Amino acid sequence: SNIDVFNGGINNSGTLRKSAGAGVTVMTAGGVHATVATWGPEVAALQNLQITLGEGPVIDAYAARRPVLVPDLMTATRRWPGYAAGALEYGARAVFAFPVQIGAARLGVLDICRNAAGMLSTTGLQHALTFAEVAAETMLDGQAGAAPGRTEAGLDQALDSQFVIYQAQGMAMVDLGVGLAEAMARLRAHAYAHDRPLQDVARDIVDGRLRLESDGP
Repeated sequence: SNIDVFNGGINNSGTLRKSAGAGVTVMTAGGVHATVATWGPEVAALQNLQITLGEGPVIDAYAARRPVLVPDLMTATRRWPGYAAGALEYGARAVFAFPVQIGAARLGVLDICRNAAGMLSTTGLQHALTFAEVAAETMLDGQAGAAPGRTEAGLDQALDSQFVIYQAQGMAMVDLGVGLAEAMARLRAHAYAHDRPLQDVARDIVDGRLRLESDGP
């Protein structure tokens, strides 16, 4: 798919090859997040950590519509206490997030992480911004070739894993008698406490293998 081509493009870049890894997360204003391309052994785990906790450079870059540059994660423990601690455990020391957008249309975020502290060079920043533009064009080109009423195949598959989270959120809301925000917080807390991907916890809830415990009597 076009997403696979973009994924290979990151891998072939001399500038970004020095990074620990990179990934692209597609996002919507409604809160749908799904990783559609990654390069590097720990990137998928770092992306999932942000989805699970609801915090991190990807979340902030999308909301602010501008790059979030963190040359040393040791300085970000107050800003993102859960994400920074987890990312450092995975060996990341610097992260850089760039919105994937065209005009006012936001599509997602390109996230680059490195295993050494330090700011990207001017050339590295220029390459990252270029890749963010390529990512936007790639997603739009892929969608243009999709069947009417459908998303591009690779993107559709990635988003399916995210929609199950919202199914589980609704089920937890009913079971626990709480609001949507609290239900999502409980899902994330369970995933974090048991060191499991949020999508896996959600799938267990939807399939009836897991029910969250109520705090009440």
